Amino acid sequence: MTEIAIRQPASLDGSVRFAQLLADADLLPKQFVGKPANVLYAIEYGRTLGITPVAAITGIHVIEGKPSASSGLIGALVRQAGHKLRVKSDGATTATAQIVRADDPDFTYECTWTLERAEQAGLLQIKEGKPWARDRNGRPATWEKYTASMLKARAITEVARDACEDVLFGLHYTPEELGAVVNQDGEPVEAEVQQLRRVQPGEGDPWTTAPEPQAPRAANGRSQEAQDFATTAADASDKAALQKVYREANAAGLLEETVKSPDRELLELGAFLIQRGNELAEATPDPAAADDGYRTGLTADEVIDGEVVTTPEDDYAAAVADLRDAAEAARLDLDTFEVDAAKALGMALAEAPVDAIRSLAATLRAA
Repeated sequence: MTEIAIRQPASLDGSVRFAQLLADADLLPKQFVGKPANVLYAIEYGRTLGITPVAAITGIHVIEGKPSASSGLIGALVRQAGHKLRVKSDGATTATAQIVRADDPDFTYECTWTLERAEQAGLLQIKEGKPWARDRNGRPATWEKYTASMLKARAITEVARDACEDVLFGLHYTPEELGAVVNQDGEPVEAEVQQLRRVQPGEGDPWTTAPEPQAPRAANGRSQEAQDFATTAADASDKAALQKVYREANAAGLLEETVKSPDRELLELGAFLIQRGNELAEATPDPAAADDGYRTGLTADEVIDGEVVTTPEDDYAAAVADLRDAAEAARLDLDTFEVDAAKALGMALAEAPVDAIRSLAATLRAA
C-alpha cells in the first residue's frame, strides 16, 4: 500500500499557500474553514509540538488569546514523549488519571476527579445523586450529558500539567477549562477562535499581549445601552446623578447586562452602579459614621433611595446574614463559616467592613 504523507512547505510563502488550500476544505472544524490565518497558526504550533498539520488543526484551539487542546491531544503528547498514561473511570461518578514518567519510573503522578469535586468547582450540581448542569437556555449542558467524559478530561489535563510540563509547550488547558462550550469530545462549539492577522508597525504582538476584555454586545443593542449607563455613572460626581442613572437603567431592565468598568473589569451593570455608589460614599464620608470609625457600604436600595435608614449594627448584621445565605447556597460547610470567611476577607469577620462582606457574598453567589 502506498503511504501518503502531508508535508508542510519550508518557506513562509509556501506555508501561507498551504494554509490557504487547507482552509478551503469543508471537512475541517468550522473555526478553520475559510480562515487560513487560523490554519497557519495551528500548523506552526503543531510544528513546535512535533505533530502533523491535520492533528494540529483538529486538536488546537485559541480561546481568548490562549492556545488550548483537547484532552485527547494532551494525552497523546504525553505518550509521544515516552511517558505512561493510564486512565480509569467508573463511567459515571469518578475518573482517575496516572502518569509514570520515563525518566522517573518509580513515582506515579495521580489525579482524581469526582462529581463532588466538579460540584465544588461550580461545573455542575448534584441533585438526587445525579449530575445537573444547564446552559443559558435551560437545556442540559455538556457536564450533565457527558459527565464521565468530562471527568476523564479534567483528570488527564490536571495530571499532565503536574507531571509533564516539559512536553505541553503552553497547552495547559482544554477549551472547556478556558470557558468554552464543548461537545462530548471536548471540542468547542460556541467559543470564537481568534483569527490571526499581520501585526502593523507600532502595534504590540497580539499573541504576547493579553486581549482587552470586551463587554458582550447583544444584537438588539441592549449591551451598548448598558455600557452607556456605566460610562455615565463612572463620570458621575454626586449621589443624585448616580441615583438617576440607577433608576433609568432599572426601568430599562438593564441591571443584569454585562458592562466594562473603567479599570476594564467585566461585571453586571447593577453591581457596577453599587460599586460606584460606594466610591462616592468614600469620597464624601458621613461625619456621623466617621466619628465612630465605621464606614457603611451602599446597597441597591440605598442607591435608589439616596439615604441610609439603618444603623451600622443593622447593616453589619444584614451583611453577615447575606454572606451566610450565600455560603449555604454554595453548599459550603457552615460549621466553619466564620473561619473560612476570615481567611477570605483577610481579617476576622467581626472586624471586616460591610462592603467587604457584601462583596464576598456577591462573589459566592456568582460562583
